[in-house]
Amino acid sequence: MEKNMTEYSRLKTSRSAAIRATLDYPVIDTDVHTNDFIPAIEDYIANYGGAKLVDELRKAESSRLNSKSDGKDWYQQTPEERQYNRTIRSPWWARVTRNTLDLATYTLPELFYQRQAEQGSDYSVLFPNNVLAPAGASPEHRQALQRAVNHYHADLYRKYSDRLTVVAGIPMTTPQEAVEELEFAVKTLGLKVANIPGGVKRPIKAIADKYPADKFPEIAKYASYIDFFGLDSEYDYDPFWAKAVELGVPITTHYGSQGWTGRSSISNYMNNHIGHFADGSQAFAKALFFGGVTKRFPQLRVGMLEGGADWGAHVYIHLVDRFSKRSLKGLQNYNPDLTNSDELLALFERFGSEFLEAYPQTKEELTKTVLGSSFARHSRQPVGSELEDFAAAGIENIEDIRDRWVNSFFFGSESDDRTIATAFNDKANPLNVKINAIYSSDVGHWDVPDLTDPLAESWDLVQEGVISEADFKAYVFGNPYKFYTEANPNFFQGTAVESKVGKIESSQADKTLVTV
Repeated sequence: MEKNMTEYSRLKTSRSAAIRATLDYPVIDTDVHTNDFIPAIEDYIANYGGAKLVDELRKAESSRLNSKSDGKDWYQQTPEERQYNRTIRSPWWARVTRNTLDLATYTLPELFYQRQAEQGSDYSVLFPNNVLAPAGASPEHRQALQRAVNHYHADLYRKYSDRLTVVAGIPMTTPQEAVEELEFAVKTLGLKVANIPGGVKRPIKAIADKYPADKFPEIAKYASYIDFFGLDSEYDYDPFWAKAVELGVPITTHYGSQGWTGRSSISNYMNNHIGHFADGSQAFAKALFFGGVTKRFPQLRVGMLEGGADWGAHVYIHLVDRFSKRSLKGLQNYNPDLTNSDELLALFERFGSEFLEAYPQTKEELTKTVLGSSFARHSRQPVGSELEDFAAAGIENIEDIRDRWVNSFFFGSESDDRTIATAFNDKANPLNVKINAIYSSDVGHWDVPDLTDPLAESWDLVQEGVISEADFKAYVFGNPYKFYTEANPNFFQGTAVESKVGKIESSQADKTLVTV
């Protein structure tokens, strides 16, 4: 015991804690991962819904962690079998284990609560490792299992709510299911942040009708597409977005793309991992933007975690660039009907007479020949709304892009991610805006071998000139605070953040009075 107390004393003088002591604002960590103590959660679920739900949880967790072929996971297969089946290598050794104190901290709510000061944080949003596992359960058990898992986490963390809040996992297979679970999570369990998958895999009907999944499971495994909820969906998800706004719930996702084309190595996890959260979240966010979700629900706040913030700036810049070229006005530069056939013929007669001599053409024929693929590629030219990629998003000027991309989305950036500088580069970003980067420590995953490191690593970016002190404040406090309170003004009511923000506001008011 004496040894442990000495160790704790040392840890409480962590570099992150020292940095936090110098700040006059709280630190909000939007992304902490916790472990479920398996006997406890399984016992809770068994009491909640019976042994069958425990079996479903085990099957769902197994299918989520392992990529299998012929019933065998990657490690059970020989190199030849992996090559033959193209079995993707799934994540491995993804948790911190050597740091035993941290391993216990991620698993024991009271210990994490006590050690939060060592991390340098005032408030943390928690993502238990099983929170979305029910998405892989059988359809007839999925909703019941998700409800049981959410109920377990709500009960487990309720007494720590002044500094910790746990997310509610929300299945998105259908809008009705999502709405029902969101209402239950908020109204019954008192949870206030939703974590959703950024997409749902669905069968391609034209193939599924010919090759039913029950008879051709291997075909069904690959004959699928991903529904990102906002664009080209078989369902109308507006009721879910409306319910999130009504209940004041910020939406978060850790949506990855491992297994997608280019991220399907059968041998190398890092090849599949680097950038995969950014790519997955980008697909999800673009679907909400181009599908008009952020236009119809300007109050909706969506946080995409673990992918960094630089891609948010990247897409924003390219949206503006492409709109200038592919708006209805800009598209006229590429309208085949606006080609001047007389001018084209005259230019060929002057500079390309050898072509006309070898291939005699009328001016109409010449125009079609030169335009080539514009005429031949399609059975007809696009008309009406087929021309308007930006129509559903309601974009009439670049300010609209800012309002429906920059204002709606928040981007979880990890503490050592130097690309965050791109998000804060208001000289490069159109309309001189800064992207909403939010402090996303990712504590609990392999990229954080010591939970006391992240805040200090973020401060290192200030000392190295990567970001300014003002950017750091926006990153660890201003933007996270905005994300949660713009969705729900009362989000921090009764928490440590409310009291500390109140002191900041009082102090600023006093300074104003003195100045006057």
